[in-house]
Amino acid sequence: MSTANHTYIKRTLPVTGMTCAACASSVESILSHTTGVISVNVNFASNSVLVEYENEINPNSLKKALQSVGYDLMIEDEESAKEAQREAQKSYYQSVRRRTIWSAVLTFPIFSIGMFAMDWGPGKWISLVLSIPVLFFFGKSFFISAWKNAKHRKANMDTLVALSTGIAFLFSVFNTLYPSYWLERGLVPHVYYEAATVIITFITLGKWLEEKAKSNTSSAIKKLIGLQPNTLILVTGHNEREVPIKDVKAGDIIKVKPGMKVPLDGEVISGESYVDESMITGEPIAVLKKKSSEIFAGTVNQKGSFEFRATKVGSETLLAQIIEMVEQAQGSKAPVQKLVDRVAAIFVPTIISIAVFTFAVWMIFGGENAFTHALLTSITVLVIACPCALGLATPTAIMVGVGKGADNQILIRDAESLEFGHKVDTVVLDKTGTITEGKPSISALYWAKSNNVETWKSILLAMESKSEHPLAEAIVRELISDGVSPSDLKSFESIPGEGIEAQSQQGEEYYVGNKKLIQLNKIQVSNEVEKLAQDWSKKAQTVVYFANQQEVIGLIGISDRVKSTSKSAVNKLQSRGIEVHLLTGDNIETAESVANSVGIDNYKGGMLPNQKASYILELQSKGRIVAMIGDGINDSQALAQADVSIAMATGSDIAIDVAKITLMSSDLESVPKALNLSKKTVLGIRQNLFWAFIYNIVGIPLAAGILYPSNGFLLNPMIAGAAMAFSSVSVVLNSLRLRTAEL
Repeated sequence: MSTANHTYIKRTLPVTGMTCAACASSVESILSHTTGVISVNVNFASNSVLVEYENEINPNSLKKALQSVGYDLMIEDEESAKEAQREAQKSYYQSVRRRTIWSAVLTFPIFSIGMFAMDWGPGKWISLVLSIPVLFFFGKSFFISAWKNAKHRKANMDTLVALSTGIAFLFSVFNTLYPSYWLERGLVPHVYYEAATVIITFITLGKWLEEKAKSNTSSAIKKLIGLQPNTLILVTGHNEREVPIKDVKAGDIIKVKPGMKVPLDGEVISGESYVDESMITGEPIAVLKKKSSEIFAGTVNQKGSFEFRATKVGSETLLAQIIEMVEQAQGSKAPVQKLVDRVAAIFVPTIISIAVFTFAVWMIFGGENAFTHALLTSITVLVIACPCALGLATPTAIMVGVGKGADNQILIRDAESLEFGHKVDTVVLDKTGTITEGKPSISALYWAKSNNVETWKSILLAMESKSEHPLAEAIVRELISDGVSPSDLKSFESIPGEGIEAQSQQGEEYYVGNKKLIQLNKIQVSNEVEKLAQDWSKKAQTVVYFANQQEVIGLIGISDRVKSTSKSAVNKLQSRGIEVHLLTGDNIETAESVANSVGIDNYKGGMLPNQKASYILELQSKGRIVAMIGDGINDSQALAQADVSIAMATGSDIAIDVAKITLMSSDLESVPKALNLSKKTVLGIRQNLFWAFIYNIVGIPLAAGILYPSNGFLLNPMIAGAAMAFSSVSVVLNSLRLRTAEL
């Protein structure tokens, strides 16, 4: 990118040190305010940042800006940076896992003592010793994060966790070391080690599960990269040798043998073969490649072999562009600040202010025991405002929602998709494998004479069994299922681009192929056959002619059948006010036929992977919330671009990895269910947050001693801890109600 005065560089760079959505927000803010930076998009899920900056800027200045606040930017060459990031992610995941396990091990005895042996003298000292590593070693990330946010005048859940657990711990230490202070004033010195450590353990467990999910986000990219072989066969004169793909230049001649992946983009110069291009088009039928045909990296050669001249290498190939676009689509989404974090940004300062205000009021108006009451009430405010209910509000509803989805064969890999699904107003569907079954099969069959059908079927099976054409498999499969046995052939010849020719043992000539084969051999086509072929073509069927030397004796219609539930699923989506679109790499006639059969008004044919993604981007630019449903490699860019991405379990591994929701039944009826599940889950989250806040609204004034002037009531910190536990239980019970909900 450039202007009259400046050239801009756009790079995706790995970031280390981010532990929460607030960290991602901080990284974005810091880089945005760095001189020379044009735009910044941080992707917390992949720990990367898409940054655009002026060419004159040294990337080291960006690195130093982040290092100054505890993060780091990897600006080495792309492969080294990504490898270093993968190692850092792996190391961090192992660290979180270790901290969670050890926190749980040490917290269990603390919890047992606090619940069942609270009056046991040595118990307080045992709990104190065990609490120190839980809070300040295994839970230190919360305090570090809280400090980082405080430096930027921000607050999040980590701030609330650090504040409440830190205060509870310090108060408990004081009561353990100096119980006489309270005993002399007629009060019981309670400790809250179990409250502090249980909070740390549960929230660390949540971070472990989050990191586990994040560690899988790059697997789709790795599999896309794996579509390109590391070596290829380079042809120089009459010699062939295997060389690393990185050593090849544009213009080199490369040979592709049967079953091999095409290594680079290029143009065929000799040989013929069918090539599976489903990773680009999504269509299951292989395409004939002959001299001057274009071929693409990552596609799979079938039974023939050919040589091609490389026209695009490295990052110029279509596969490399697909990989880059998937990465950019994932990284272009600004980090979503979780609802609880946004609430905490207001809630934390409010609680601190209330605690300070409570302390000040008691010191001024508390009378003889002013300091004692001021200390107890302010600490009670902080304890009762502990983030358990608030912190559990979202994850418990999400966990139950994910479980409910699994019961209905809807696998949810990303909580954000579950939270966001209820907002979807536009659904984009791929055709092959999504609306249709995804494999060619015989949909119609015509025979000219009924008395010779069995003989013709045997000859047809014998011919198609020898054919390399991708449609032959569908015919062979159908005939064998009918119990047909192949007859013997005297001769057989394959005619690329047209069909096959064979001679029976009786010396009769037979032909199977397209209309061009029939015309070249001057075979008679009756009006009935002509009309039938035209009708089948309009219904998006591929027509195969079967003829002897004189006339067409059979007509075979092959198509990708529409799933039985596709139409009702589309109707259900439309009845909810959701706009449905169909995008396919197949031709416009097929797109129109399939769209009409299921009731879709908006459809596009001949769509390449980047065009599907651009189509979704255009919808999003109009304010639409888009869900994309697909099953192929060619859908991966569009899935990454969509607000909610859904894959069919029968589809490619890459589509499943990119998508955040997978339909195990591969039934479109599950899509309305998934969106309805999102609606009910979000409702549960809102109800949980409501109860968490109601509890705080009622509990905090009581903790501050609002009733003391009228009836002398002061809320004991121990009762505050019990109330906190009750609020958490109520949130969990409300979440569990989702299990019985109808989808």
